Amino acid sequence: MCGIAGIVALREGMPPPGIEDVQAMVDALRHRGPDERGLYRDARAALGHARLAVIDLATGQQPLSNEAGTLWIVFNGEIFNYVELRAELVALGHRFRTRSDTEVIVNAWEAWGERAFARFNGQFAIAIWDSRDGTLILARDRLGVQPLFLCEHAGRLLFASEVKAIFAGDPSIPRALDPTGLAETFTFWTSVAPQSVFRGVIELAPGQVRTVSTRGTTQRAFWTPRYPVAGGIGFEGSLDEAVERVRDGLKTAVRLRILRADVPVGCYLSGGLDSSLVAALGCEVKGDKFQTFSLRFEDAEYDETAYQRMVAARIGSDHHEIVVRAQDIAAAFPEVVYHAERPLLRTAPAPLFLLSGLVRDAGIKVVLTGEGADEIFAGYDVFREAKVRRFWGRRPASSLRPRLLERLYPYLLRSPVAQRAMAREFFGRGRERWAAPGFGHSPRWQSTAALQRLFCPDIMREAQRSDVVGRLLSTLPMEFARWSGLAQDQYLEARTLLSGYLLASQGDRMLMAHSVEGRFPFLDPDVVELANALPPAYKLRVLDEKHVLKLAAAGLVPEEVRRRSKQPFRAPDAACFVAAEAPDWIAETISPRAIADAGIFDAASVGRLWRKCSGGGAGPFSNSDNMALCGVLSTQLLHARLVRRSPDRSVVADYRTVIDRLIP
Repeated sequence: MCGIAGIVALREGMPPPGIEDVQAMVDALRHRGPDERGLYRDARAALGHARLAVIDLATGQQPLSNEAGTLWIVFNGEIFNYVELRAELVALGHRFRTRSDTEVIVNAWEAWGERAFARFNGQFAIAIWDSRDGTLILARDRLGVQPLFLCEHAGRLLFASEVKAIFAGDPSIPRALDPTGLAETFTFWTSVAPQSVFRGVIELAPGQVRTVSTRGTTQRAFWTPRYPVAGGIGFEGSLDEAVERVRDGLKTAVRLRILRADVPVGCYLSGGLDSSLVAALGCEVKGDKFQTFSLRFEDAEYDETAYQRMVAARIGSDHHEIVVRAQDIAAAFPEVVYHAERPLLRTAPAPLFLLSGLVRDAGIKVVLTGEGADEIFAGYDVFREAKVRRFWGRRPASSLRPRLLERLYPYLLRSPVAQRAMAREFFGRGRERWAAPGFGHSPRWQSTAALQRLFCPDIMREAQRSDVVGRLLSTLPMEFARWSGLAQDQYLEARTLLSGYLLASQGDRMLMAHSVEGRFPFLDPDVVELANALPPAYKLRVLDEKHVLKLAAAGLVPEEVRRRSKQPFRAPDAACFVAAEAPDWIAETISPRAIADAGIFDAASVGRLWRKCSGGGAGPFSNSDNMALCGVLSTQLLHARLVRRSPDRSVVADYRTVIDRLIP
């Protein structure tokens, strides 16, 4: 992966982009691409690139052009089927100067136009500049692995892999947090593209291609998720056939992501089913040279060391570990927020930030992860909850159906009667609307949105006017109502949490903070299409999540791992910030002066929250307390680092490639 940036004049006759502006953008992305920098400029456009060299180390520099020098590209990501596409393009008469996947993209665009993006098996954010007619083409991969942000200001379009680069490219751009983006974050845990948390900045949505020229702007989807509709045809094979197809698809996806790299590839190993299966398949490809990396927690509540070591021993990997303490999370949190560029309602990205540092220290540039399995194979509790709630909703007065909640969460059987009653009230809220769009997620959205009570009155009014849930539901595909309830829930999970939080705040941003590329076999297009086509009962069999995947993992991972209940990845939250050894930045960040300066939260409400949390020592903290304190601290840090502070305009002059057509 890399970092890309650019500036394009939107009107004829404007001054050419300043070369120092694009250099400042690229330098702001140096953590994404420490190996090389490159620049292209003409009278209308400037493109910049910070390279993390993974494929074609010798000749894969960017920006790169077509044979005629009329199309220029900067590209972040990987096209895993570039070898096969290259053979097709050679047969069509295209010639190649490099062995890179970047050059395949340029020639594929010439050969197939927008249809090329749907043919890519990869993760990508692409910018192509056609200097002949002054057209910019921007595209982003199907599920949003790679980030891409845009901002129009003063007659120019600026784009970049991260917002901080846009601000560095033009310091005159007004910098402010957007109330709608904040309302989305304090509802869905993330803003939902094209919305961002910064005013005037949009995020290109996954699976979209945007074309910009002096004639105007168009945007289309080159891919959208598809699920079988009622009465339609999906996967028609038996469960045994589905298991075989899933196993074969994952083997191919893992093999492709390991062998299509000119540097060593490792793997994250959490101790859960998903990463364990990926690691096992990786070891089949690489043998005992395959390196795995695990997080351990000092707090036993979050620690999965026993399972991690069990898998590593079983597959024979070269295993590495890092132990994370609450004070480590608190110390890293400001840098984590700076790289995430979003408010965070959990501290979970911080341990992953520290883990990517361990990977980089081991000399590894690329890691596989198990991300995406829960979304496409129905691994989350929200899917099981929604199934129970829909069943209950069909007979809302039933006293027997809500008892399934105790099967879903056995701890309720041991809980006081009052706690069981509260659980039924929470999950039963709105159950009569079981067929409504968003039903499966509504309890969680509502409980998270309650945190908006911390906003100051002005932000609260704007947030409430936004109606972010209604806006999201108004953009659902026409066939949404004809999908199964599980498919509806999976679609919304991928549309919100997967792209904006898991692949961004916990994924790309934490990996690239230490110049490490993540690859995601479960998000291989063929694997995703297969999973989406499977009957719901193959994925969620009664209340057994990821049923088909568990069967596919038989014989590959230890039975203790294959059969264990899912343990969501979590880290200590509020407890990290109220310990005796908590760093000094915390008190300053939520001081009345800092709260008033940011203008996002109500100082009195934040004060009450802080007194409640800090007075409780190390806990216990409610779910609401955890999210509230993390959300306030991270939003305040985001304002301090990316809104209040002037953007860094430093420039490093070590450019490997510079093509400046304005200089004879």
